[in-house]
Amino acid sequence: QVQLVESGGGLVQPGGSLRLSCAASGNIASIGVMGWYRQPPGKQRELVATITSGGSPNYLDFVKGRFTISRDNAKNTVYLQMNSLEPEDTAVYYCNAVITTSWRLTSNYWGQGTQVTVSS
Repeated sequence: QVQLVESGGGLVQPGGSLRLSCAASGNIASIGVMGWYRQPPGKQRELVATITSGGSPNYLDFVKGRFTISRDNAKNTVYLQMNSLEPEDTAVYYCNAVITTSWRLTSNYWGQGTQVTVSS
């Protein structure tokens, strides 16, 4: 089966940086768009950034210039470099990927989430 495992969350002071990673494993034939979402406390899950299999990124306005999404297709891994973090960035961050298995089934997969807390 397919699994997405995130890492890299934690506690950071305002203005600090964190780098999130999400590795996909299992019966994978190909991976399409990968992305990061977040769910702040008491709020709905929201899109942060996406990146195509060719490496083209797309960002929501509130992270432009601060966050960078990238991927390593050889490692089936997507990254989110977060700089100039603000308390408003506090959330559980989830990775997402559109994956086609060797059985040619294409589905949307989610990681388990990693907590990011920005606080002094």
